[in-house]
Amino acid sequence: MSAVADAIGISRPHLSAMRNRPAARPRGRPPLPDAELVAEIRALIADLPTYGYRRIHALLRRHSEANGRAPPNPKRVYRVMKLHGLLLQRHSGRSEERRHDGRIAVATRNTRWCSDGLEIGCDNGEKVRVAFALDCCDREAMSYVATTSGISAEDVRDLIVATVEHRFGRVNRVPEAIEWLTDNGSCYTAHETRRFARDIGLIPRTTPVESPQSNGMAEAFVRTLKRDYVRVSPRPNARAVIEQLPAWLEHYNRVHPHRALGYRSPREFIDRSTREAPSRL
Repeated sequence: MSAVADAIGISRPHLSAMRNRPAARPRGRPPLPDAELVAEIRALIADLPTYGYRRIHALLRRHSEANGRAPPNPKRVYRVMKLHGLLLQRHSGRSEERRHDGRIAVATRNTRWCSDGLEIGCDNGEKVRVAFALDCCDREAMSYVATTSGISAEDVRDLIVATVEHRFGRVNRVPEAIEWLTDNGSCYTAHETRRFARDIGLIPRTTPVESPQSNGMAEAFVRTLKRDYVRVSPRPNARAVIEQLPAWLEHYNRVHPHRALGYRSPREFIDRSTREAPSRL
């Protein structure tokens, strides 16, 4: 051993210590058992197959808090889902995006509402067209109209009335002016529709032409509704879709976590905001 130590230029005691070094002891605490967590995750994914680990963690946290338990760490949820092949596949497609410099979200409820429409195809060839209204602060889907024909200006006026009643009850005007952000569809830009909106206290605002990202919050809602509800639900005909719409929107409002809301659902965010700052709402 002395010859080896001399050859490599280190002392014999140091070489001996390196040779007889004890096995490294594990550092940190051992990982928690994963069986129960995996079962909970699988149960959630069975009903919500389009949810990623962040939204799954938000639902696990909500369930744990309701039962007085400590919620799992989001990194642990990610590790467990990755280990068991439960993560969503990363989207690798590239798409051209139109830059939008404006900010749609607002800090206070009932200061800006946005609206848009979508089309849902059925197995028998029928199509359901839906127009909806969102609050740009809490993201709640406040009301909607659905038809098997095109969305008309009269449908939009009915949507405005339903939205105002949802937030303020049966009133002639909203308490304070609220922006009404839409695209340039004829049902929104019709003279009667814009006049009706102003009469009830809304301020009509339209996005730049050919710039759907300027109403990005509504566009994001359309993607969420199609991905998390329409795509995974039976759609034999228009009647079946229209009958499912209330349940989809109720689930979205009460359960669907939003990153911008701290991974809370719109109703959770509203309840929390009301408790913390009732005077602002």
